[in-house]
Amino acid sequence: MKEDKKFTVLDFMRKKESGEKITMLTAYDYPMASLIDRAGIDSVLVGDSLGMVVLGRESTVSVTMDEMIHHAKAVRRGVKRAFLIGDMPFMSYQASDEDAVRNAGRFIKESGCDAVKIEGGREICSRASAIIKVGIPVLGHVGLTPQSVSKLGGYKVQGKDESSAARLAGDVKHLTKAGCFAVILECIPKTLAKKISDKAGIPVIGIGAGVACDGQVLVTYDMIGYFDKFVPKFVKQYADISGTIFEAIRKFKLDIESGDFPDDEHSFTP
Repeated sequence: MKEDKKFTVLDFMRKKESGEKITMLTAYDYPMASLIDRAGIDSVLVGDSLGMVVLGRESTVSVTMDEMIHHAKAVRRGVKRAFLIGDMPFMSYQASDEDAVRNAGRFIKESGCDAVKIEGGREICSRASAIIKVGIPVLGHVGLTPQSVSKLGGYKVQGKDESSAARLAGDVKHLTKAGCFAVILECIPKTLAKKISDKAGIPVIGIGAGVACDGQVLVTYDMIGYFDKFVPKFVKQYADISGTIFEAIRKFKLDIESGDFPDDEHSFTP
């Protein structure tokens, strides 16, 4: 596939079948989205993680549809080639199939996303199916699901025992049957992720799930060291943007206080 060709929902399965890895990163604004798109990443997720890494909240639960759409609109302006997915926030789809369809439709219409993501396994399959039936592609998400973190007892690795492992594998099968084009597996043992990926009829995107998945996704702000409140074990940091920005701000302060800025080069003359 050419670098400048639009990545579509069909390319997810094409890559799985050919053994090519799928790449995905999060974005919340135009400048970052543009950089990610230009770098050739396959898919961009406007994640509800923005509640924590952009808005400074303790969890993703309080993020609203209006907030998600606001950020997705900005990201859409920067994404020309990658497949754009909007993360459905907490209680935008859980209550009923009708709520799920209405909010997913609003998300797509107002933001221009190509698909939506919802969290949960077999318990939300009717929601996924209802959204898909009106023509909106759905990305599933099982394992550690941040919107259900209270029920899960915190941010913990899932599927460590035989019973929960079997349930996760079953959830992927249910989501596949519901029509999801792919599924995210978050924070599960790599051996379990391999078993699920090998048997899954749809692409499996890992985050903290080992190398055997069909692709990988990370929160970009974690990956570049911009959000430094904490770093999950599964995150590889490719840069220290937070440190670079802090040092630039510190130098700016010192230059103003010393009178070194603005100098003649950065001033207008008659």
